[in-house]
Amino acid sequence: MAKWMVAAKRADFNQIAEKYQITPILARILRNRDIVGDEEIHRYLHGDIENLYDPLLLKDMSRAAEIILSKIQEEKPIRIIGDYDVDGICSTHILLTGIRALGGKVDTDIPHRIKDGYGLNESLIEAAAADGIDTIITCDNGIAAFSQIQMAKKMGMTVVITDHHEVPFEEKEGQRRYILPEADAVVDPKQPGCAYPFQQICGAVVAFKLIQVLFERNKPTQMEEGRYRNILDEILVFSALATVCDVMELRDENRIIVKKGLARMNNTSNIGLKALLMVNGLEDKALSPYHAGFIIGPCINATGRLDTAKRALSLFEADDWKEAVTIAGDLKNLNESRKQMTEDGVQKAIELVEREDIQDKILVVYLPECHESLAGIIAGRIREKYGKPTFVLTKGEEGIKGSGRSIEAYHMYEEMSACKELFTRFGGHKMAAGLSLPDEESAELFRKKLNESCKLTEEDFEEIVHIDVPMPLACADRNFINELSLLEPFGVGNPKPLFARKGISLLFGRKIGKNKNVGKYQIADEYNNRYDMIYFGDLIKFDAFLMGRFGRKPVERLYADGIPSGEITISMAYYPDLNSYGGRESIQIVMQHYC
Repeated sequence: MAKWMVAAKRADFNQIAEKYQITPILARILRNRDIVGDEEIHRYLHGDIENLYDPLLLKDMSRAAEIILSKIQEEKPIRIIGDYDVDGICSTHILLTGIRALGGKVDTDIPHRIKDGYGLNESLIEAAAADGIDTIITCDNGIAAFSQIQMAKKMGMTVVITDHHEVPFEEKEGQRRYILPEADAVVDPKQPGCAYPFQQICGAVVAFKLIQVLFERNKPTQMEEGRYRNILDEILVFSALATVCDVMELRDENRIIVKKGLARMNNTSNIGLKALLMVNGLEDKALSPYHAGFIIGPCINATGRLDTAKRALSLFEADDWKEAVTIAGDLKNLNESRKQMTEDGVQKAIELVEREDIQDKILVVYLPECHESLAGIIAGRIREKYGKPTFVLTKGEEGIKGSGRSIEAYHMYEEMSACKELFTRFGGHKMAAGLSLPDEESAELFRKKLNESCKLTEEDFEEIVHIDVPMPLACADRNFINELSLLEPFGVGNPKPLFARKGISLLFGRKIGKNKNVGKYQIADEYNNRYDMIYFGDLIKFDAFLMGRFGRKPVERLYADGIPSGEITISMAYYPDLNSYGGRESIQIVMQHYC
């Protein structure tokens, strides 16, 4: 079972509550998230676009803007080279939109996941040279492309890197030496010497900030100022989408970008995005990170996985409604195919781990027949199931390719850097990485090396449930639930607050949903007040827990129609929500954990 820990950070919660007109419980939640001081609290509760950091704090930003503006004025051909995931596609669209608005002679290229692999490669450089390109701008890639950028420079091209990934390094005698590409300008918040206050922005946000600077420096007329403002509002939407889909932490300015960007998404003037919302039944809905990360994003990602990411970019560039709806429908269908292929891959990976009884702390699963583009998604699902850092390897056209997903205690990129001689190519960050290996023998060596050098302890694998406040269910009234919306948007780095209560009686239960995999219950607190509760977790595991503690008959009675069971009492970690059904709203308790 998971370990439950109640946050015990101290502050004068009543004073904070009075000052900001919130409840002491909300004040305590803010403190639990280390939101302290008047400026930070106000920014968290009421932050807006003007609270974003100055783009010029990014190292080399001024230089990058200067180069690009001069190339636009000289009418030199510029090529934007992006990547095949949501962040790369959105970054490309942002730069393309902004540079076109300034009159730049600009086009794009996005690598093919299987033929080209991640980021810049020699063939993309050669193609740019053959097309007479003067300047290459990378987005969401480039920081690790040392030799490729060297090649572009030898061919006489100007190169501007915009990226957000970790900078490659060499470690000798305990000293770390960072290896920066020899580009004309490098804009990456993670590079040494960058004074930007918040490193955890995605590639699309770096691109957005570059366009901000370009617009400001172009000395616009009043009419142009209005047009530029509208364009920035529009591309903020794509920055928000990329931030969620690249699983950036929803803290600091990321939270403002996502909050404001998603609020504007349904009013987008981008025909392609409108069509994508429509085919997914999301038009006119209040959009959340869930919609961005689990409905819209996967449709965009599916093109890079099973087709070519240029298809998704063409959706955002579409100016004809009929064409946009056709492409959006194709993307949705591709995503449906991807879902089934993913499920098949996950099942094969689970069978392999359990059949061979793999006890490694770092799981390396080889699925030769799996489509290489699905390795990262499958690795994430296996990581969730077993709670271990996981790599899924597949057979590529040349050698072995794979992706990894990590846990909080394991810095994946740094651990891979310690055995980088094994890879033909690799890159990533703390929580995720991609790699190429020459053959199957090196794949087994990779598994051994990672596990031999692994310093993870049993405590690192233990799931910890962080409770914000032990709170009676009676406190979860409509006013409090509405107040919780001040904390949105929720996601990585800004989770939904979690409350806990002992002595909760389960009275009635039924299983709902297409696969009967959701539990709906009526519960009672210690004062016999009744509430509706729902549980979206593993029902088989929950029922087994109940039977182990209370026996089979009480559990059978719990699910028997019309027979109230007062025999089952549990402790519960939960959050309260409003359930809308048939035009009516009611309070619903969402159980997250139990013991």
